[in-house]
Amino acid sequence: MLSIGDLSKRTGVKVPTIRYYEQMGLISEPDRSEGNQRRYTRTDLERLAFIRHGRDLGLTIDAIKELISLSQHPDRPCVGADRIAKEHLDDVRTKIAQLKRLEHELERIVSHCDGHSIEDCYVIRALSDHGLCDGEH
Repeated sequence: MLSIGDLSKRTGVKVPTIRYYEQMGLISEPDRSEGNQRRYTRTDLERLAFIRHGRDLGLTIDAIKELISLSQHPDRPCVGADRIAKEHLDDVRTKIAQLKRLEHELERIVSHCDGHSIEDCYVIRALSDHGLCDGEH
């Protein structure tokens, strides 16, 4: 049996986060010792490591919940897990494309910087030149 502190050290998940995962139903509320301390099992450790890896990959709590639910039925096809991974990959690729556009825009702005005074600053001018949306003042 592991204490919450031991579980935290072994997984790298902070104690408040472990409690949050319990509240969210990602891990079961553990048994308690006579001193009312949480006592976790090897299964809890493995589940928390699974959750940690999923979060490190950027999966949402809902996606992880669904994956945990799917993992309870090892004989079923993995189409649901594949769908979750594909949707997340699509989201990551969209974010990468957005970041690349942002990178190019910032490179463009910075490349025009010539170190003059603020009144001639290209960075300030570039940000100011993107007008307001209709109806805004």
